Amino acid sequence: MTTDRTLAERVGRLLKRMTNQDSGVAATPAYGSWILGRVSESQRRRRVRIQIILTTFVVVANLIGIGITALIVTVAFPTPNVFDADVRWITYLAVPMYLAIALVVGVFWATRRITDDVRWSIEERRPTREDQHKTFLAPWRLTRVLLSLWGLGTVILTALYGLRDIHFIPKWLLGVSFPGIVVSATCYLFTEFALRPVAAQALEAGTPPRRFTEGLMGRTMLVWALGSGVPVLGIFLAAFLTLLRRTVTPTQFAVAVMILASFALVFGAIVMWILAWLTVTPVRGVRAALDRVERGELETSLVVFDGTELGQLQRGFNTMVQGLRERERVRDLFGRHVGREVAALAERERPQLGGEERYAAVIFVDIIGSTKLVTSLPAVEVVELLNRFFGVIVDEVDRHHGMVNKFEGDAVLAVFGAPVPLQHPEDESLAAAREIARRLREEVPECAAGIGVAAGNVVAGNVGAQQRFEYTVIGEPVNEAARLSELAKAEPSRLVASGAVVGRAGESENARWTLGETVTLRGHDGPTRLATPVNGD
Repeated sequence: MTTDRTLAERVGRLLKRMTNQDSGVAATPAYGSWILGRVSESQRRRRVRIQIILTTFVVVANLIGIGITALIVTVAFPTPNVFDADVRWITYLAVPMYLAIALVVGVFWATRRITDDVRWSIEERRPTREDQHKTFLAPWRLTRVLLSLWGLGTVILTALYGLRDIHFIPKWLLGVSFPGIVVSATCYLFTEFALRPVAAQALEAGTPPRRFTEGLMGRTMLVWALGSGVPVLGIFLAAFLTLLRRTVTPTQFAVAVMILASFALVFGAIVMWILAWLTVTPVRGVRAALDRVERGELETSLVVFDGTELGQLQRGFNTMVQGLRERERVRDLFGRHVGREVAALAERERPQLGGEERYAAVIFVDIIGSTKLVTSLPAVEVVELLNRFFGVIVDEVDRHHGMVNKFEGDAVLAVFGAPVPLQHPEDESLAAAREIARRLREEVPECAAGIGVAAGNVVAGNVGAQQRFEYTVIGEPVNEAARLSELAKAEPSRLVASGAVVGRAGESENARWTLGETVTLRGHDGPTRLATPVNGD
């Protein structure tokens, strides 16, 4: 029954996790964003998803960059005019042709480079260290493609216009290179985001060397350069060109500065948002996972997808939870072997040899005819029967705040009042004994047993050697309960308690017992008054 309940609880937790992951309400996205899909997604579908994300962003970012370039060369610096008759063919023919070719080639070339770098993932191979290096270099390689195209465009267009009028040279150098650097570097950050699912797989080959990842410091400095450095440099160059040429009016210079400043504000906010988002999403994932661990969900784990210090944080969390799971497994195993109370005491205090005198009640349960039982049944059936028998005893002892101290072959010793003190150990032990007797008759009738209950001062503590010891109780009540269990085997109720235990019990429990004859137990000098349940209860 316990196994079935445990299995049902595990299945319930699994279904809950699956429901949360699919619903998108309670679960945290594995890669920090639902755009990147789930961990269970097929490689083919993931490849298509990454392709669409990268293509869309690269095209949109470059179109924005082209728009900024057009704004700079036509509005920020209107003279010389790109629509004059002698350069009109460049503006209407050469520029659109290069832009079209650069977009097509850029998208195809960049996508091809990315595909080559992550081909191991597409082919569903386990990544090698070389595959891992290529994966983490992929964003930089895509950025180099974009920088090459923007750089080539800067050279070609500046040269074409400069051959007509050298005054075109500075404004085209500024107008093309400035947006090109910002757009290309922004694509670098976004490519890192899009490749998170592949990076997570690549990290299975181990932590990448620092030279293949820029780290949080490098990422932050890159954003500073994009959001502040390059725009400020652009404003500086605008002022320098104004001083150099002396043909720009104050109004034109003011407009140029306003355009460059607006570009700095907008693009600076965008790249800063990307940086913050790239940094915060792994931290949020760790925070949500910590919340689940605090609720006791130790099966929680994170997908490690970041190659920076944030990835080390994710990996450290998984290592921590793995240690907690192992600790919980050992604690559970320890508790099953020595008892929950003893295990809790050992955690709170450093266990040492020695003991202390305690007042406690003791139950001793001994199977009747155990030798015959063992020889008459196959070993597997004997074990199954004993487990049902012991299961009843452990259940009732736990329910009445006692501790099963040890299993002695076909006998059980349970203690009430040690190591955890009880206010009324007599009541708890007598009630537990009655329930054990009743349940054994109803649930395990083929395994009859004598049950004895006694109480008194015992020595409770750790007995053994420094290398190996166990918690136990020693004293007259233990011996007395064992002798009473022998007498109980001849009683219809199979349960006998000492009159002293019943006399100290509360009024409610005392009324359930009747006093009988007085006997001298084997090994005892004084008489012992026996007590049995009223009407065999």
